Amino acid sequence: MYLCPMKNLRESTLPELEEVMVKLGEPKYRAKQVYEWIWQKFAGDINDMSNIPKALRDKLSADYAIQKVKTHHSQYSSDGTIKNRLQLHDKHFVESVLIPGDKRLTACVSSQVGCSLSCKFCATGYMERKRNLNFDEIVDEVTLLNEQAVKHHGKPLSNIVFMGMGEPLLNYKNVLKAIERITSPDGLGMSPRRITVSTAGVAKMIRQLGDDKVKFKLALSLHAGNDTKRNEIMPINETNNLKTLIEALNHFYKETGNEITFEYILFRDFNDSLQDADELVKIYRQVPADLVNIIEYNPIEAASYEKPDDDKTAAFMKYLTAKKVNVHLRKSRGKDIDAACGQLANIDVPGPAAN
Repeated sequence: MYLCPMKNLRESTLPELEEVMVKLGEPKYRAKQVYEWIWQKFAGDINDMSNIPKALRDKLSADYAIQKVKTHHSQYSSDGTIKNRLQLHDKHFVESVLIPGDKRLTACVSSQVGCSLSCKFCATGYMERKRNLNFDEIVDEVTLLNEQAVKHHGKPLSNIVFMGMGEPLLNYKNVLKAIERITSPDGLGMSPRRITVSTAGVAKMIRQLGDDKVKFKLALSLHAGNDTKRNEIMPINETNNLKTLIEALNHFYKETGNEITFEYILFRDFNDSLQDADELVKIYRQVPADLVNIIEYNPIEAASYEKPDDDKTAAFMKYLTAKKVNVHLRKSRGKDIDAACGQLANIDVPGPAAN
């Protein structure tokens, strides 16, 4: 998986670091100091650990490395959205986005390099999946975006959404371990209630989330209220159909009580009729969902879909509201820099790497 021949220091637990210190002839308390440098001060290099003796730093550096994610390039939208192209230690790239709102500062993070699900409307879906992100790389995404939030807005992140590149539930262990670090009191200390994991619909892993009693929110990228249409735009539906997903979501809610959201992108003359709206209502009533987010479609070169006109969107929303559906129109952010929903594709950006 990794090109770096060194061991990844951040994969070591505190007890494991204590064992390392004993083997190196060092006092155990040095392990806690190293651990704090990793997860509270987010050191990018072992030599940054200034209260660790140089001799010990040299010993650690002989076998271990911190495989820190770096910002290669940032793009700034006219609406305040910032898209970041991040370079991993093995020279792969992912994209993440800082999205400012009236009351929120949201980090949209990636979980894989590319994606294997091939959703027809999503730019990432046309990429080959290279590999999963390791948990510490996901944490790096969040810490980099948090630094950006403080720098540009004077306050830290309020929310995190796993809606970037890749399918989070196909990188299950690393996503959950990253969230554990992000929510830990000795990490960023963010409430899991402010974190949403979005899935294209991996029923088995949705059920696993319930069994694991996770505390974060779940969003399902629905985009169609019947299997025929969903099969057409989301091949994963052929093995994870709506009946199976409904059962999995109900299991998740029964075990956790956590908020469930449906995400629904409107495509002109495909899923935007009142009949489509009625099918969505029927799905909504079978799951204890809190919200339906109607999302504006953001065109990509690889696909020919278009967004409906405003009147069609308004009629769709009005129908849902009349049927007592809690519905919200989510306006796209960062479209001018290809940072909006479905547009992350890791396209090369000119310019030097950011320091």
